[in-house]
Amino acid sequence: MFKRILVPVDGSTTSMQAVDKAIVMARAFNAPVTLVCVIDPYPFTGIGEDFGYGQSEYLSAAMAQAHHSIHNAEAAFKAAGVDTEARIVESRVPHEGILETATEQGADLIIMGSHGRRGLQRVLLGSVAQRVLSHADVPVMVVRG
Repeated sequence: MFKRILVPVDGSTTSMQAVDKAIVMARAFNAPVTLVCVIDPYPFTGIGEDFGYGQSEYLSAAMAQAHHSIHNAEAAFKAAGVDTEARIVESRVPHEGILETATEQGADLIIMGSHGRRGLQRVLLGSVAQRVLSHADVPVMVVRG
């Protein structure tokens, strides 16, 4: 039924719970998995002494974290015998980076974690999972943390 699964990861416990569910689905459908980690290439809105480090230091740290997140997820899939490939994508809007990767990779299922924020916290922090659900052209399985 599913031929390729996309799994966004960010190193959080919630995204690793989605990895666990994706392993089950990938094995059930004998489907390869594409892992994606989205980083914001331009997180700064100001300049000056208030910023602990600059753009290049931020990108270096963000890439290191992305590689770490991907590595941990890949290790779980490898241990389960599931084929994976990985992408690190730069996007100012995380859900757009996820959906563009899903389209490019021909994914027909997205499995992702959600922190399950509610109320003011959700309004202030937003929900990448909600935006993916709202804009995806393929089924989305949300694993709540």
